[in-house]
Order: sequence, then C-alpha cells, then structure tokens
Amino acid sequence: MSVLPDPIAPGADPAVWWPPAALDPTWIRAHADAASLLHIHFGTESFPPGHLTACLEAAHAVGWPVVYTLHDLEHPQLTDDSGYLAQLDELVTGADAVTTLTVGAARAVRERWGQHATVIPHPSVLPRSAAIEPALGAGRVVGVHLKDLRPSVDGPGTVRALEAALTALRDAGHDVRGEVRLHHRVRDADAAAEVRALCAASAVLDLVEHERLADDELFAALASLDACVLPYRHGTHSGWLELCWDLGVPVAAPRIGFFAEQHADDTVASFAPGDAAELAQALAGLWVAPSARPASAARDALVDERRALRTVTDAAIAERHAELYLHLLESRTA
Repeated sequence: MSVLPDPIAPGADPAVWWPPAALDPTWIRAHADAASLLHIHFGTESFPPGHLTACLEAAHAVGWPVVYTLHDLEHPQLTDDSGYLAQLDELVTGADAVTTLTVGAARAVRERWGQHATVIPHPSVLPRSAAIEPALGAGRVVGVHLKDLRPSVDGPGTVRALEAALTALRDAGHDVRGEVRLHHRVRDADAAAEVRALCAASAVLDLVEHERLADDELFAALASLDACVLPYRHGTHSGWLELCWDLGVPVAAPRIGFFAEQHADDTVASFAPGDAAELAQALAGLWVAPSARPASAARDALVDERRALRTVTDAAIAERHAELYLHLLESRTA
C-alpha cells in the first residue's frame, strides 16, 4: 500500500501552500486508475459550497471510498468559519469513514452529525533524525509562540495572563521569565502592537520577533523551555502540543477543545483561558517533574523514552489506517 504525492498545482511554488489539486472532480476522474481511495485531511477552506460534495460523488463514481479525518471542529485560520462548518456537514455525512484524534472529538461528531468517528491518535511530529541542542539558562523560561497571530490565537490576552502568572510566581520565590515570540509579518497588526506594548512594560517578559523559524531552529527554541503555553482562544486539537510532547517540553494548554485528551500525563496541564492564577498553578505543577528542566539528564531520558514509544505507536497508527483502507476497499468489491 502506498500514498501518492500531493500533486503540484500548475504554476505553483512547491514551497508555498495551495489548495489540494487532488480535491477536484475533474482530477479525480482523470486519475481514476492511479489510486484506489481518497483520504482528506486539511486544505478545504478555500473551496466554494458544494465543491466537496462534487468531489465525493466523483470519487464514489470511479470506485474510490473516501476517508475524512476531522482535525478541527472550528477552523484555526479563519475569522468567519461558517463556510468551513458547512463543509464539515458535506464531509462528515458524505465520507465512507470518519476518523478523529480524541474520544471527545468523536463524541462531538456523534452528537452533531449522528455519525461514528474512529479514534486514531496523532502521530509523532519530531523527525527521528532531528538533532536537539537546547540551551540551559540560570532560571526557568516559559515560552509562548504567537507566530503570525492567526485568528485562533489570542495574543494580547495570553500575554496579559502570562505576565500576571509569572509575576505571581516570582513573588512566590520562583526564578522565572517569559519569552514571547512573534513573527515579523502578522495577520493582526493591532494585536501585535498591543503585544509589543505589554512586553515593553513588563519586568518578566522578553519579546523576540523573527521570521518563520526553520525546523531545526524551532526544535532548539522549544527544547530550551521549561514550559510552553498554548495561546489559543479556540481550537480542537494541537499539532504544536504534539511537537512539545516529542521534545519533552511541558505544556500549559487552555481548557478548550480536546487538548487535554491528546496526552493524559503530568506534562500537560490545563487552565481556563485568561485565568492568570490557574496558569500560575499549572506551571508550578509542571515543574515538579525533574524532566521539566531543559538540557538535563532527566529531559534527555524522557525524550529518548518518547522517541522509542512513538516508534511503536506510529507503526500502530499506520496499521490502523491500513486496516481501515482495506476494509473499505473490500466492502466496495463485495
């Protein structure tokens, strides 16, 4: 069983995202003999209403079963996701099988659409070959990556809560500072200006503005943290959380969506969005484990342990997908 590469749209730069060329009825009919099944994950938001239904109908007409993996119940990249929610109606009800990442999301699929969703967890994000070389500072460092301030990110609100939480932790005797990272190019200039002002006025926050980090730079930046705070105002699942877990970095996640279900261990803690007292409590709890310290023997051992575990779980995830595909293909020919 093999996966076809994502076709490059005519005239597109392979390094730049484009709507999936395979999600087109004409493309599906033209490549009917090249594939046996269509699996949809991301990239649907730019298509007009009805387009995905036409794709599903074309796939079924050429004999392809369709699998849809629901990652997001709310779209993190859109200010108005009403069109995306309508697409979910098309995909969840039209696909031959639906998968998702957590039990909570599967429950939401059942409650909203009356459909069954198979739970298959998120695979690893950190490449096996990645070299991790974190720096170790004297005190603890809590980081938050706001990136380009996409609509799901509450930049000012997260920074305010982090500033208050770290101030309280300093008052309680912790040697800690915050590192706020922000891309030079952002989607919300007003929010970026507010973040800059909040950091400039703070005694506990350092602002770092930069271009989008290369993978090795991102791994090093995250691995040097004692904890990472997720800055989301809404969301369902987080690939960023998965990367932090691979790197052994403790995560404080807002109590929204199903972040807390992705890894039920003591390196992921929840807090009410904007609640500085809960955030401070979450961070203090995460630091209890010796592995919370970057560049420590305990952190290194944890990363090695998780890499070994991911080898096993990634293989199991691939096998579960293969079993699902084969079941659908056999059902088509029965």
